[in-house]
Amino acid sequence: MTATAATADAGFIDDGLARRNARLLAGAQALGGANASIIFLTAPLVGSSLLGADKSLATLPVSFFVLGIAFGTIPAGAIMHRFGRRVGFTAAFLFSALCSLLAAVAVFRASFPLLCVAILGQGLVGAFAQQFRFAAADTASEGFKPKAISWVLAGGVLAGVVGPQTVIYTKDLFDPILFAGTYIAQAGLALVCCAILSFIRVPNRESGPVAVKGRPLKEIFAQRRFIVAAACGVVSYSLMTFVMTATPLAMVGCGLSTEDAALGIQWHVIAMYGPSFFTGSLIARFGKERIVSIGLALLSGCAIVALNGVDVAHFWTALVLLGVGWNFGFIGATAMLTDTYRPNERTRVQSANDFLVFGFVAAASFSSGKILHIFGWETVNWIVIPFSAAALLLLGWLVLAERRTVAS
Repeated sequence: MTATAATADAGFIDDGLARRNARLLAGAQALGGANASIIFLTAPLVGSSLLGADKSLATLPVSFFVLGIAFGTIPAGAIMHRFGRRVGFTAAFLFSALCSLLAAVAVFRASFPLLCVAILGQGLVGAFAQQFRFAAADTASEGFKPKAISWVLAGGVLAGVVGPQTVIYTKDLFDPILFAGTYIAQAGLALVCCAILSFIRVPNRESGPVAVKGRPLKEIFAQRRFIVAAACGVVSYSLMTFVMTATPLAMVGCGLSTEDAALGIQWHVIAMYGPSFFTGSLIARFGKERIVSIGLALLSGCAIVALNGVDVAHFWTALVLLGVGWNFGFIGATAMLTDTYRPNERTRVQSANDFLVFGFVAAASFSSGKILHIFGWETVNWIVIPFSAAALLLLGWLVLAERRTVAS
């Protein structure tokens, strides 16, 4: 990096601005996160109602949502690189409102393909929402970055209430057409989110006159730390999605109500984002790797609880453990990832990482419904344990390798 670029990057750090942006982005996360929880809760149930005897494709709309995130990561990074964070975010959530209305039309017309298209569009918006955590860290100092990330994700606590409660209060607005009112309400949430995002300010340091060309992605990806951070992010998010996608169908299939499933998802989303109030502080005190390892262990704990019963208490407890495990694993992995790139490389690396993560998450969500339908709820949970263990071993390898490097 040249001296000029280094000076520009030093001047770019502004924790005051980072705090302001983090608060606004936390508010946007509260509504953007509600968008995702509404889809995860309603789409499998709507899909199941629109399909015939074969319900194995009931989670396909959720898979389209996650696939949309994967496909949208690179364009999202390019758009924000070219036009800035604010323009990219606000345009995305205007599009989200349109997709929500399209989903309502799909429900009124009982069109499964149209529902998949609408939710694919919401996935593209989700790719922009995934950049909230990175945008909060853009102007933060090294010491404040983990806290900025966790502040934004803490906004998801409200999303954990807004999303499921929106479903509960609007699902019967157009009775007997279930969830049409929910998708119309979802459009309103997107417009409020858009208004909040119009106030953020993140200078675009990558397109100015002092911008310098970063390293090739191949060189960045070859770093041990990038490999492990990306792997832990993939495992944490994929396993969370794999289990969460199947859970509403499993609960209804076990004789529990839609309200039970909605409240279960509500507690799960709160557990996903609630720890964010202190996750950043825990990372600062105990280290990124240790927090990620605790998260991976909690994911296995979720599976163990779920394997021991199918009443409401077992489902809800498992969902809470799943949420906290995701929080520690994914926030920790995100913080690890920020160690692997330079400021002028951020959007390329962030977008490439999210493309990788959500490619695997899409596969997890698609396979979840099929595995649940063919092999049952127990198999869904048994799959969690070996993947968590493998990620833990990889994390241990990194810690030992870095210690040896420091010692030498």
